[in-house]
Amino acid sequence: MSHSNDHGAHSHVGGHHHGPSDFNRAFLIGVVLNVAFVAAEVVFGLVSGSLALLSDAGHNASDVLGLLLAWGAASLASRRATARRTFGFRRATILAALGSAVLLFMAVGVIAWEAVERTMNPQPVEGMTVVVVAAIGVAINGATAWLFHSGKDHDLNVRGAYLHMAADAAVSLGVVVSGLVILRTGWFWIDPAVSLLVVLVILVGTWGLFRDSFDLAVDAVPKGIDPVQVEQYLSSLAGVDSVHDLHIWGMSTTETALTAHLVMPAGPTDDGFLTRVRQGLGDRFHIHHATLQVELGDERYPCPEAEHCG
Repeated sequence: MSHSNDHGAHSHVGGHHHGPSDFNRAFLIGVVLNVAFVAAEVVFGLVSGSLALLSDAGHNASDVLGLLLAWGAASLASRRATARRTFGFRRATILAALGSAVLLFMAVGVIAWEAVERTMNPQPVEGMTVVVVAAIGVAINGATAWLFHSGKDHDLNVRGAYLHMAADAAVSLGVVVSGLVILRTGWFWIDPAVSLLVVLVILVGTWGLFRDSFDLAVDAVPKGIDPVQVEQYLSSLAGVDSVHDLHIWGMSTTETALTAHLVMPAGPTDDGFLTRVRQGLGDRFHIHHATLQVELGDERYPCPEAEHCG
């Protein structure tokens, strides 16, 4: 049996590397800003009687929990592996992304229920208060989203934080519009209507996060990697007759692992073969943790895993 492993973590962000301290700072700033804003929204939402502000405060509160989850998971993922936890806590980032999506779905249910009730019984709303507080929300949520923008395409955990904040900025902008409409027309039903719009925005933004994080949680092949192309690449290597028992999964939201059996009747010529395969998997598919088992294909000793391959 031969192995090729690259244990180095990779996180390519905007063409350059961002260390854990960069995102730790982003999480800290994001949590502090949003906790302060949630408190302000609750106070002014109660004073003005605005469901839009109160529902947005509830949504922002769930985002604070989501940020804390993502922050804690990122910190756990940086801890060293142990004899028992041989992969460390890297998978915590996947669980945090999934938990964050579930939190948002729960918030959606609460907001939708209250919005339907308020639609049937519209209540007076102080439009100017709504406009001012929500406008502050646009600035705070937009700034927080910007902190995570550079890592959103390379880390599902960071992407979750970014989507929450970007959606909040858009929702707050919608609340500003509702307040202006109320000031001009006196149509108080606009307030719960905007709350329902909040629900739609959250659902659209959260579904992709939930789907991708759930796939990683059940060891599906990470998004962006075609397992057929990976198998074709391995099969095309000089000396490889066939490939079986191929598995590709996410070790974390930024790292991908692979295991495969390569049937090579002549065997690899040297360790350089395994090094070249590792480099090829990294360059072509961004798979940087590969374990390869080389078999001679002797019919006297068939591989049990090969018998289960379709």
